[in-house]
Amino acid sequence: MSFGVMGGSMQPQGHVQILVNMIDFGMNLQEAGDAPRIRHLGSSQPTGEKMTGGGVVNMESGFSPEVIRELQKMGHKIQHTVGGFGGYQAIMYDSENRVYYGASESRKDGQAAGY
Repeated sequence: MSFGVMGGSMQPQGHVQILVNMIDFGMNLQEAGDAPRIRHLGSSQPTGEKMTGGGVVNMESGFSPEVIRELQKMGHKIQHTVGGFGGYQAIMYDSENRVYYGASESRKDGQAAGY
């Protein structure tokens, strides 16, 4: 499988979320990219910025109120935002069925096409 999630500091966060969606939640290539995402802001950065106060967890729409409440109980600062959750495209080869699968999510322009 080859995939990417563009978006600066969202890239590594998005990459992990795609893998978690597929491995832990059993989602297929398209579902993994379409699932709602989170983005932590305020982390320490390679540019020398240091995290203070724990940062903020931005959540895309689609998470249940129960999940949000549980995160708040754990002390996370939650914000709801539109945009900034990256853009995902992927291709995966199924050697058993000798088929390629492609995925492109709805947050950005793109398509999965083959020939």
